[in-house]
Amino acid sequence: MEKEKIIEVLDEWNYWSRSPDSGISREPYLELFEKLKTTEQVIFITGVRRSGKTTLMRQYINNLIEKGNDRRNNLYINFEEPKFIDDLSVRFLIDAHEAFLEIIQPTIKPGIFLDEIQNIKGWERFVRALHEKGSADIFVSGSSAKLLSKELGTALTGRHVDIQVYPLTFMEFLHFNNLSITSKLDILSNRIIIRQMLRKYLVSGGFPQVVLSQEKNDILRGYFNDILLRDIAERYKIKKIDKLRSLAKYFLTNISTLTSFRKIANFIGISLDSVERFSYYLRDAYLIFFINRFSYSLKEQQVNPKKVYAIDQGLHNILGFKFSEDLGKLYENTVFLELHRKGDEIYYYKARHECDFIVKKGADIIQVIQVCCSLTQQNREREIAGLLEAINEFKLSEGTIITDDIETIEEHGDCSIRFIPLWKWLLSVDTPPVTH
Repeated sequence: MEKEKIIEVLDEWNYWSRSPDSGISREPYLELFEKLKTTEQVIFITGVRRSGKTTLMRQYINNLIEKGNDRRNNLYINFEEPKFIDDLSVRFLIDAHEAFLEIIQPTIKPGIFLDEIQNIKGWERFVRALHEKGSADIFVSGSSAKLLSKELGTALTGRHVDIQVYPLTFMEFLHFNNLSITSKLDILSNRIIIRQMLRKYLVSGGFPQVVLSQEKNDILRGYFNDILLRDIAERYKIKKIDKLRSLAKYFLTNISTLTSFRKIANFIGISLDSVERFSYYLRDAYLIFFINRFSYSLKEQQVNPKKVYAIDQGLHNILGFKFSEDLGKLYENTVFLELHRKGDEIYYYKARHECDFIVKKGADIIQVIQVCCSLTQQNREREIAGLLEAINEFKLSEGTIITDDIETIEEHGDCSIRFIPLWKWLLSVDTPPVTH
């Protein structure tokens, strides 16, 4: 493709001659972008498709312009642009960069934003050369952990910092619904609305476009199909797409529960090897997550059943096969996502009793958490027993039970248990995104 044509197409995406709407800002991510730029490393942005990576890159460019940066000083390329589909190669990447320098003519060291870079085979060589010359601030995004980790681990070792973008937190969800929470007074005065919003969050999830749209289910089904077909089936040359789809729906149905690959193989009717491969493809596309049973033995962690969680509650609700509202699973999945955003290691605990989450930071266990939407006389003793067993095992002084509406502290011997409603816990733990 000729350079003039490349610039003509790129102008539709960039801010050189226009100011496209960049949506509602997600300030914590934008602040992290700015902070990491000072490291002079390649900033690598990962996350599930449609979590907001593209929008964040464009919002950051827009912020730079609003602060006085010349419009010509940033190049954004979306490698899923249909007009580029027949030209995707390192040669195209080089031509696009040269066209930007020759025709747009940035006035200072430019920012280069490469979106969905996994579509360019060999992209890492171009990025490494650009980085070594120190001729640009480089932002790279991708939707596949495995396909990109190999390139990052070879050509870009020690040259990149990583940010994982998630669908909206509950705090962001409130902001997208025009409810700003900035103080304890805001929480108290909006308590009823916040609880109502939590139910909506548990139903439709946190994909930004879904939150802002009326056609939520149709959009979510489209996301699911795109992830399955474009991020997995096409890339890994999978022919058994119906089996892949069945496996994905199985996991989305069974969020927050223990799972065995061998049992799934028998249930779906494919080989154990295929189940394992497909499962990790789904994980590497950020659709699902697995956590291991806590053990000091890595071998025991691997042989025990894993717990599965989904990237978004909305996908569970439209694709999972269920008989009820299933709030308990949704509560637990929501807590998992909030913990996972923090970047700590997460396990479940099982001995005589069970505990939903063991949170490990470095060499230390820092939290034990039980999630129980509806705490009744029948399950209360079991939930407390599981938490106390974990507290004693890891020699902690306290643990947390996240519920629907109970808020109190109970003393149990030398340790205490804090009961807290999910909505209040989500607002209390909402923290800026971290590097992974």
